[in-house]
Amino acid sequence: MPLRSSLLAVLVAVLWGVNFVVIDLGLGDLPPTLFVALRFVVVLVPAIFLVPRPRARPRDVVLVGAFMSLGQFGLLYTALALGMPAGLASLVLQAQVGLTVLFAAAALREVPTHSQLVGVLVGAAGLVVVGAGRSASTPALAFLVTLAAAASWAVGNVVARRAGSRDARVTAPAARTDRPARPPRPGLDGLSMTVWSALVVPGPLLALSLVVDGPDVVGHALTHLTPAPVLSTLYTAWLASLVGYGIWNTLLARHPASAVVPFTMLVPVVGMLSAWIVLDEVPNPAELVGGGVLLLGVATTTGVLRRRATPARAAALAASAVPDPVRDAADRPAANPRPGPPEAATRARSR
Repeated sequence: MPLRSSLLAVLVAVLWGVNFVVIDLGLGDLPPTLFVALRFVVVLVPAIFLVPRPRARPRDVVLVGAFMSLGQFGLLYTALALGMPAGLASLVLQAQVGLTVLFAAAALREVPTHSQLVGVLVGAAGLVVVGAGRSASTPALAFLVTLAAAASWAVGNVVARRAGSRDARVTAPAARTDRPARPPRPGLDGLSMTVWSALVVPGPLLALSLVVDGPDVVGHALTHLTPAPVLSTLYTAWLASLVGYGIWNTLLARHPASAVVPFTMLVPVVGMLSAWIVLDEVPNPAELVGGGVLLLGVATTTGVLRRRATPARAAALAASAVPDPVRDAADRPAANPRPGPPEAATRARSR
């Protein structure tokens, strides 16, 4: 991959990794569910008027938004509000890779490969080490809620994978035989799914915030916005979601997935390093060792450690993402335009 493309991939990893710290900094003045609702309002406006609708079925768009956006980020923001360290959250969310393999096997009957099973087991062992050795300042509930966010992301990955496979099977031929069919648009289709699936997020989370936090708290928060949540919202919506996701899908459209996907391994590294610098979150030895084992499992599951990838596996890897998550990372839901053998994770939205 050319140097310019490599630098762009590093930029995306930095945007997604720093995203966790930015979210944490903005949470002090807003309830978490209200904060997520505002974030996706900014994602929607004005992008919803500029980006065409995705070609997936409306039901699939709703499900992707429900799990990959509403569920993932609603739970992630709640976990951070409960005391989950931002850097550790960027690491634990990578559990979505192994969970995606398991959920795809159950829902789509995609039999995982031997290396995927090994990667899932290694990643699970790393999670156990991180969970057992977490510092006393990390509540068990916050850790479990972060795992639930990873599980929601994984379900969204499977829904996006299924939607992409269905779209590839039912795509109609060109109306005239002398005209070629419309080619797939990986970057644009991914961005379309990101924007239009965000429609399902603000309403339910605003209603939940009104019930849980109360109208007085919500009204006061909206009428007394401070610079921290405003700047955090702009960063997460525009930079982490729209800019990061747009660059990422463009790279996947122009280069082999095997050359692009490994850069997602930098996301938790950047997340933990930025949390160390900005928030003074120093990981303990157990978290570092467990995190290393977890990333080794992710690398094994996604095929990063393989020297060569077959064309079919490379095509399937194009659906991988770590958004970020956070894919929000993720803020990054997308549908794989071609069916193929399963791989670790489908392309997500992020963080």
